[in-house]
Amino acid sequence: MNETNKEQSWIPLIIVALASFIIALDATFMNVSIAQVVADLHTDVSTIQATMSFYTLITAAFMMLSAKLQDIIGKKKLFLIGTALYGIGTFTAAISSSSTMLFIGWAVIEGVAGALMMPATVSIISGTYHGEKRTFALAIIGVMGAIAAAIGPLFGGVMTTFLSWKYGFASELIIVIIILLLQSKIPSFPPTESKKDLDITGTIISLIGLVLLVYGILSLTNDFNTSIGVIIVGIIALVGFVWFELRRKRSGKVPLLDIELLKDKNLSVGTLILLLAYLSMGGALFAISLFLQSVLQLNAFDTGLTTLPLTIGLLIFALMAPSLSVKLGHRKLMAIGCIIAIVGCMLLSTQFRLHTSMLNLLPGMFIMGAGLGFAMALSVDIAIINVPPEGQNGASGITSTSQSLGESMGTAIIGIILILGVFGGISHAVDVYAPEYSGNETFELEAYESFQTVSSINDIQSDPTVVGIVDIILQDTMAFVMQITAIIMAIVLILTLLLEDKKIKK
Repeated sequence: MNETNKEQSWIPLIIVALASFIIALDATFMNVSIAQVVADLHTDVSTIQATMSFYTLITAAFMMLSAKLQDIIGKKKLFLIGTALYGIGTFTAAISSSSTMLFIGWAVIEGVAGALMMPATVSIISGTYHGEKRTFALAIIGVMGAIAAAIGPLFGGVMTTFLSWKYGFASELIIVIIILLLQSKIPSFPPTESKKDLDITGTIISLIGLVLLVYGILSLTNDFNTSIGVIIVGIIALVGFVWFELRRKRSGKVPLLDIELLKDKNLSVGTLILLLAYLSMGGALFAISLFLQSVLQLNAFDTGLTTLPLTIGLLIFALMAPSLSVKLGHRKLMAIGCIIAIVGCMLLSTQFRLHTSMLNLLPGMFIMGAGLGFAMALSVDIAIINVPPEGQNGASGITSTSQSLGESMGTAIIGIILILGVFGGISHAVDVYAPEYSGNETFELEAYESFQTVSSINDIQSDPTVVGIVDIILQDTMAFVMQITAIIMAIVLILTLLLEDKKIKK
């Protein structure tokens, strides 16, 4: 089987979809298992959170290099190297007996492996299928990360509640073995460049820029001022990377990334759409999961069940999107998806209270997921639809990096929005219950500090006034989060209208 295969089998799609799923799952399922990991490895929360952050950081940092290695090694070979390395990492994590061992297996080995695999998943699909089949296959790949992120809490909850978090990594190892056993079903793609074409200087600059950018984003809620400084330095490094790559290409040398690919409107706009869509979904899921566990006191399993309607809506509408796009076009269907997602966000913005039930959240979660299913499923396909075959590997690196950055930014930015929402809620509560202190910043700051000391809703049930105050704060905070998410999706809607649609052949 080669790049000109007749697409008679969906097995290549299944293989790369499984790979996309476990990479994204790795970044989410452990969120609900932190307490158990801390107890099992005799460590502390900050160490485990740092390990999780480094996994995201390393995966994003090596994405550009991975995209270029497809040209030098071959996309199938690189994908399989990454898969084998991922297996070593997940096995190490599954048998880890210390936080150091977990860090090496999960953050370092799996982080690098994930970076090697992610761009290849997109380019293998774009090189294997064509027309409507390619649109369908890229839709599955495009939403696989989102589905994994949504189902991660449920998967982690099952593993932690009924088995052990180590079984989560063991489950991934089983999938890795399946992928390696089916490797012959993946088409072969020969290298198009040699080792001497590797841009070492560009690689170093891109690594520095991406590491600083992602590290700054992940640290936003810890030290805002320092993080902004780190982000700015990271952006400066990436601007330097762009300048260096343009200069290198003009001199007749092979760049790490052909920056001129971004002259294609669909790729540049589509990349931004992917970043904002993943930011919206990742941030909203983080805030909702935090509310369910901290306010409603749901365990990991029930938290996963509550977010399941979003996953179901996402999957159903993502599967519908390719066939509908043949009739309506990518742009129109993505725009409809954005509008549906905005409706879901606004519906959810009215549902968060002290005594909210899972049923109250179900309609909004499903509608939001449905909208994201349309919008996200078609984003990768329309982003790379005009890119010539020789630019597909570079384009896959760009889109994969934007998804990874979006997921990283979602949690960090929503964390800041939550804090701002709490202050807004406190101001509203003061206006209602203590109008004589309206506008008194000192009083509101003291109220914020007091609010932080509430460890459980049971601590305040005896005082109706305090219950009312907390209810207002929670309503305003979560409403603010969902309204910001709706605004981001509105920006995605506007960007979608800038895309150039293209007729997809059956």
